[in-house]
Amino acid sequence: MEKTIGKKLYELRKQSGFTQDYIAEKLGVSAQAVSKWENDIACPDIMTLPNIAELYGITVDELFKNEEVQSNVKYEKEEKAFCKL
Repeated sequence: MEKTIGKKLYELRKQSGFTQDYIAEKLGVSAQAVSKWENDIACPDIMTLPNIAELYGITVDELFKNEEVQSNVKYEKEEKAFCKL
């Protein structure tokens, strides 16, 4: 069974630990756009594909191949330092 781009984008985002808001901010689009991509309602603009691939540490070709793909990026929550008085 062929996996859609939307399903791949969803899986890559979950593997990486990113939120739709985070992806939207990094790509300069709305969170609603990211949601539409992941639900196969819309497709990312062709000019956005290289940025998406870079964000997940994969190639554009891997987005289009009918194979499982693993994100090479993991979200690491920034630890905020608190000053002790």
